[in-house]
Amino acid sequence: MRRIVLITAIMMLITVVASACGAKNADSVVKELDKVQNKLESYTAKGTMTLNTSQQPLEYKVEVWYQKDHYYRIALTNAKKDITQIVLRNDDGVFVLTPRLNKVFRFQSDWPDNQGQVYLYQTLLSSIVLDQSRQFATENDSYVFDVMANYQNGSLARQKIWLNKEDFAPRKVEVSDTNASVMVKVTFDEFNFDPKFDKNAFDTQANLNASGTPSTSDQAGKTDKANNSNNANGTDQQGTTSSTEPSKDNAAASGSEDQKGDTSSTGDKGVTDEQAEDQADDAMTKPLDFLELDPAYLPSGVAFKDSQEITFGGYPGIMQRYQGTYNFSIIQTQPKDVAASYTPGYMLDLGFTMGSISDGEEQQTLTWTYEGVEYRMTSADLPESEMVLIAQSMDEGATK
Repeated sequence: MRRIVLITAIMMLITVVASACGAKNADSVVKELDKVQNKLESYTAKGTMTLNTSQQPLEYKVEVWYQKDHYYRIALTNAKKDITQIVLRNDDGVFVLTPRLNKVFRFQSDWPDNQGQVYLYQTLLSSIVLDQSRQFATENDSYVFDVMANYQNGSLARQKIWLNKEDFAPRKVEVSDTNASVMVKVTFDEFNFDPKFDKNAFDTQANLNASGTPSTSDQAGKTDKANNSNNANGTDQQGTTSSTEPSKDNAAASGSEDQKGDTSSTGDKGVTDEQAEDQADDAMTKPLDFLELDPAYLPSGVAFKDSQEITFGGYPGIMQRYQGTYNFSIIQTQPKDVAASYTPGYMLDLGFTMGSISDGEEQQTLTWTYEGVEYRMTSADLPESEMVLIAQSMDEGATK
């Protein structure tokens, strides 16, 4: 009997040791992730991003295309409103496109090299590899890393990243604030390594055209390497694009200069003061063809002051003013279909689109476009983190 017990114990010990030898620890996984990052040539991803930064969660469909070294195409679709905006980087620069309205705006930026994005695979890998205090666990068929969040929004402190054990494809990301509340969540439904893209996949005009939904030429053949999805949400996100004629101003996108002063439109050069006054009078008599939006979020101690119709950059608009703990104004206008550059500054991720923030000597301005409307938030004392929260809340803001 003792002999049987001894043999059983030895066999169990051998089994435990063998299992331990076959299991990967954090260091071995990180080494492999570093290799994946260095060899990354291209990928596509689809998923859902939820922002819990407003009074109610905001949900967006996210589609990401990447091709080495600097080609990016991110389509962000409001799941409720079915509105798509595209953030595009190609040889001509960084652009924000609204295909349905044939609008394109250009940024002077090296995005995303200088900032992280929660839906970009490179950002997630870098966060894991660089954080020496990372926490590691396994959960079913995923590796789970808990690391520092390295994003522009300083209120985001930590993030948990789920990676497929077989190929390290991302499955889920949760970004939390200092109170451990999940503020941003991305669930990846599809992820494919090494797709081959059509030559116009990252072309600005092709992405604006109604039928110009650029595609990958052999994406289906690559899914066996890294498809971690049940394809539940694998529908095309470009269904909102409607037929429009190409804008004759699009060619100016790559060559337009930074706008000075208050306007970010390229349309009011070479006019006399008298002509400018006439244009302003004409603009004031035209009815607004967009709805005025209110922020659904305001910082504590801030209240609405007033709202008035104005002319800004030659176009009719609305200026809202807020006062209290912080004082700021928001201008809403709808420029014509022109390619324009914002004033010098840096890009700021708003979740549902990209914004541009420019610092002045006494105040700073956050500018972004959404569904053809341009928003400008200006303040001398409003923190950048609060600016982001206010801008995000306007996506669901009620009209007056």
